[in-house]
Amino acid sequence: MTAARSLRQIMATTDVHSALGAGGPLLGHLHQARTDSLLVDCGDFFEGTGYYRLGGALERDILLALYDVVAPGNHGWLHYFEPGLHQRTVCANVIEDSTGNALFRRLRIVDIAGRRTAVTAVIGQQAFKSIPVGQRSGHRVTDPVHALRELMLAQHHEVDSWVLLSHSGFEQDLQLAEACPFLDVVFAGHCHSEHTGPEWVGSTLVLKGRELAVGYAVAERSLEGWVGRTARFPDTSGSVLPTELASVREQIASIDAQLAEPLGRLASPHRNKPLDRRVLLRELADRLRSGLGSEAVVLNETAVRTTLLGKVLTAGDLLAIEPFDNNLVRAQVAPAFRDDPAALLTHLTEQAGPLITSPDPLPAGLTSVLTTDYLADTCLGSRAHPAGLSLGSAIRSILTNGDDQ
Repeated sequence: MTAARSLRQIMATTDVHSALGAGGPLLGHLHQARTDSLLVDCGDFFEGTGYYRLGGALERDILLALYDVVAPGNHGWLHYFEPGLHQRTVCANVIEDSTGNALFRRLRIVDIAGRRTAVTAVIGQQAFKSIPVGQRSGHRVTDPVHALRELMLAQHHEVDSWVLLSHSGFEQDLQLAEACPFLDVVFAGHCHSEHTGPEWVGSTLVLKGRELAVGYAVAERSLEGWVGRTARFPDTSGSVLPTELASVREQIASIDAQLAEPLGRLASPHRNKPLDRRVLLRELADRLRSGLGSEAVVLNETAVRTTLLGKVLTAGDLLAIEPFDNNLVRAQVAPAFRDDPAALLTHLTEQAGPLITSPDPLPAGLTSVLTTDYLADTCLGSRAHPAGLSLGSAIRSILTNGDDQ
């Protein structure tokens, strides 16, 4: 993809999570930047809004039309194995469990400002373990530091610079940079924090673009070495796009109309303000426990996202709040945790992040919990029985159940 371009810098996005609103500037700006920039993504381009749920292959089409190299993320894991996109994906530390063979190409070597630059990627172990179990069956993650050192020893004579796309988290990437001082640039991802850098660890530059298609990060080779910056996408909504992207923009506009469909008037506590997901999940957990007669309810905060609400709940609002299509299930609690609810919560929190439970605290003697199919499959590893209700439907009931004043 880069043969006809003279590249002077690398431009990186991360955690776009399908934030593809028709008025967004991502498409136009990246298309303009392709002239002299190697375009890379640090993972999680997929999943997170109604554009993913309703749009089919929009994200894949954008990645194939605009990007040169991509790192896999825990969201949309299987998409990175699709024809075409698999050829653009690099990752040094995931292997096929049965053979030990790399699942992806381990690096790309690209000429950036006259220097042979190795572009590789890793996915953090926590991020990998958050991939639904069924999607990563037969796959295994290895230690990122070991994988990078091994790769450097095998390729050091062929390249002048090393650039890493990491889907691990900014703090983890600072540790990676310290352990692998041969890295010149680390583009971070996965962390969902306001911390973007640039930050130096020795001679390694660590930086991250803003998530959800808000911004990007750039690293450029100068006479003194690599320099970096972060920026927000400017408004390029009027820019001319190639034919394949003009078609994508038309599809996005069509989805916009579907997302605007009203689903009901919001209950007064939730109107005209950002959604407080902890408050929502507490109310939901209590109502599910009493309404479905469950011993206990356990929900992870990351199953729900916040968004600014108005007076009416739209289809787009609901898909932004619950973008992952979770279903509620009754899952068995492993015998080791039945009389130790604190250990159960520690186990779940390590893998899934902050939790909301009902009751709080959980009682001893639990044999089952009502939870999401994601938590049941990925973190509990137990038999689960459908509760006959999706998480999105339950959330809609909470948000639109109230007075009409």
